[in-house]
Order: sequence, then structure tokens, then C-alpha cells
Amino acid sequence: MINNRSLLIVGGLAAVAWLASNSLYVVDETERAVKLRFGEIIEENIQPGLHVKVPITQTIRKFDTRLLTLDTDPSRYLTLEQKAVIVDSYIMWQVVNPTQYYEATAGDELMASRLIQPRVDESLRNEFGRLNLQEIIAERREDLMIGPMEELDSLLRGELGVAVRDIRVKRIDLPEDVSSAVYDRMRSEREREAREWRAQGKEEAERIRANADRRSQVLLAQADERSETLRGEGDAEAAAIFSDAYSKDEEFFSFWRSLNAYRDSFANDDNMLVLDPSSDFFRYLKSASPSSGE
Repeated sequence: MINNRSLLIVGGLAAVAWLASNSLYVVDETERAVKLRFGEIIEENIQPGLHVKVPITQTIRKFDTRLLTLDTDPSRYLTLEQKAVIVDSYIMWQVVNPTQYYEATAGDELMASRLIQPRVDESLRNEFGRLNLQEIIAERREDLMIGPMEELDSLLRGELGVAVRDIRVKRIDLPEDVSSAVYDRMRSEREREAREWRAQGKEEAERIRANADRRSQVLLAQADERSETLRGEGDAEAAAIFSDAYSKDEEFFSFWRSLNAYRDSFANDDNMLVLDPSSDFFRYLKSASPSSGE
């Protein structure tokens, strides 16, 4: 009797444990869940916490509501001027409607990725198709993705129950033939800009040179004028000194002038003068006292 009672107790505890483990379930903070009965949803968007379900007939599907990343394959898109670009991008998405997400994908993340990728590809193709190559190169990548992100977010919320949180372009490459054409055009533009800068520099140099020449001419003219003024003032002062000295001692002044004339006339050995000995030129050589008439 005791053994039978113990077996009953153990069996009862095991049944309670099985019932509890199959009736209670926990939804984590990073998850949302739906409750199914024979595959049909009977409770939507179950929030985090401890919950109860009916064993066997009811099942729970949980979905990760954290940000998920889908790294898309590099794709070739045509720009507005029909130039090809190769774009490598990724998308960050999040489950926001568990019921809709389950109905569209059966809760399979791989299936969700397969449904999201072609829609991303179509949206990016449309976005790059309305821009020319120069706009794509010039625009910031974050600004370039605003339109596709808003469009995809609205589309995927309605179709899959997921929200698009971000689209990022990792790399934009040009095919080799397009790269050559772009580089040639960029080189031509840089050469044109260089020619414009050189022309502007040459024009500025000519202007500076002309101003410098004009300024130098003005300075030279002012210097010549000043020198002539100083020379005239010096000549006038010298004449005044000369006149004053002559008036003080006319005889000495005549003698000094004669000595200067002798020195200048016989400065070289081959100098020769043909003069009358009685000429007044030699009057200071005839006598030490020319005034005596000897």
C-alpha cells in the first residue's frame, strides 16, 4: 500500500510538472509572440512576461524584435543618363507586427530576407534611375537613402509587418568603362579650371606689373625733379660762394684761376700750346708780382 501510494504521489508530481512546463511560457524582453491553436492565430502580439497556454492544442511562436541586418548582394543600377553604377548596401529592419509577420513569412527569418531583398533592389533601382552620375557622387549617402528608406518602410509595414529602420550604402563603384569616361571628364574639367586659374593669375600679374611700372616711373620722375632742384640750389649756392670769394680778393682769385688753368692745360706730357709769350695767360709766370708790370 505504501509503495502504491508513493508511486501515485510521484506520478502526480510528474504530471503537475509536465502540465506546468507545457502550460507556462515566458516571452523575453527582446521578443514578441503569437498564440496558435491548430495553426490558427488566437492571440496576437503577446508582450514580454509569464503567460499561460493550453498544452497540446495551443502553441507559441516567438519572434525577435531587435534590429536585424540584411546584407544585400552588390547590384548594378543605371543612372538617369544610362550610366551603370555598382551599389553594395545593407538594410536594418525590425518586426513590428508579429501577426502580420507570421502570416507573411511563417515566422521564418530567411523567408523574410528573401521577400525583403527584391523590394530593396527595386527601390534602389528607382532611386538611382532618377539621378545623374554627378548627383550620386556629390550627394551624401545618408541623404541619398532617405527616399528609399521611407518608401520601403511604408511598403514592408503593410506587406510583412516589419519596419525599415535604416538603409546604408557601403560602396558605390563604377564599371571599368564608365570609370574611364568619368576620369577623363574629371581630368578635362580640372584642366579647364587650371587654364582659367592660369589666365586669371596672368591677368593679375600683368595688372600688378603695370601698377609697379607706373609707380616706378612716378618715383623716378619725382627723384629727377628733386635732383634737378637740389642741383640748381647747389649751383646757385656755389655761384654765390664764388662771387663772394671773388669780391673779397680779386687778385688772389685771378691767381688761383690761372693756376687751375695751368694745371688743366699741362695735365699730360704730350700737351702743347702755341701762344704769344707776352700773352696775358703767362702773366703769373713772368713775375712773382704781376701787378708791378715786370
